[in-house]
Amino acid sequence: MDVALAGLSALFWLGALLQPWFSWLQRETLEREAPVPLDPYNLEDVTVVIPARNEAAIIGLTLAALAGQGEGLRVILVDDRSDDATAGVARRVPGLNLTIVPGAPLPEGWAGKLWALDQGVRCVQTPLTLLLDADIGLAPGVIASLKHLMTDGARNFVSVMAELHMQSFWERLLLPAFILYFKSLYPFALANGPTKRVAAAAGGCILLETRLFADIGGLQVMRGALIDDCTLASQVKARGARTWIGLSRRVTCVRPYRGLSEIWNMIARSAYTQLGYSPLILALLTLVMALLFWMPVIGLMIPNPSTRLLSLTAWLGMVAFHWPTWRFYGLSPLWPLLTPLIGTLYLSMTWSSALRYYRGVRSEWKGRTYR
Repeated sequence: MDVALAGLSALFWLGALLQPWFSWLQRETLEREAPVPLDPYNLEDVTVVIPARNEAAIIGLTLAALAGQGEGLRVILVDDRSDDATAGVARRVPGLNLTIVPGAPLPEGWAGKLWALDQGVRCVQTPLTLLLDADIGLAPGVIASLKHLMTDGARNFVSVMAELHMQSFWERLLLPAFILYFKSLYPFALANGPTKRVAAAAGGCILLETRLFADIGGLQVMRGALIDDCTLASQVKARGARTWIGLSRRVTCVRPYRGLSEIWNMIARSAYTQLGYSPLILALLTLVMALLFWMPVIGLMIPNPSTRLLSLTAWLGMVAFHWPTWRFYGLSPLWPLLTPLIGTLYLSMTWSSALRYYRGVRSEWKGRTYR
């Protein structure tokens, strides 16, 4: 029995490495697809929409980065009922064509971020819209690179998964895996292809043709979605739009995660949503995770030579699958050796998300509870 389980674990990890879309490699990157323009770039056709709720601590950094992106850029900040100095900090950032929209009360059935975005999008008058989270910083030339990626690739919708803040122990342990597992759930190679079955986006940074909002019937068609970025990508792709998603180290999240609890809450707010709130899928996921992450460790302790060999093969495959992501972000190659711990923590976060759901809380974020 132990030989069979170790063999299944090894077979999975070897299969994961050989999958034709190679989701464990960092092939889809903004740096590879679109070079930084050398000359100042005209951005009169772009409006940035930023939903911001109690972001006084970081909104200045985000807006200052936008001020150096190019000429003519317009910025709409939706102050989503903040009770701090978000709007005041935003007004003090120089060099911006900035409009601040006071957020209206959240209607029943809407997710907070989507409601804020809807209010901002209704004010856009340019052919292109950049949806940007309040904690995303853009290096000089990023918006120009995104435009180049759209025009040269005849795409209608491009998004970039930001480099998360990776300074503390827990950030370096868990956040590269967050990006890798997202890429595994939504393989970028498939999402960037013509099939409508796989659609993905990273909500922190999305540049799209403004007309697409009207094409899908407005954001109200997805007003209650908690995984709003992939839902939006799915909506526009279903109507024939060409989409692209990739990574970039020039798009960064400036928000630090202070300790394990903040990362835990970030994952748990939507983990069970990813499973469709299905207890059966959760049970199957638990069995699969035990096979993949625990069996290699347990198998190495079993005296049977065949079990040990297969378990070692599984462990090496597991490390090889994870290692390129940590390397991409300039982190030590030793972190993937802790993959069994990483997998255990992510499974625990998913169970935490499920328990919250059965206590009546579908998600909780930014002081709002969705039941």
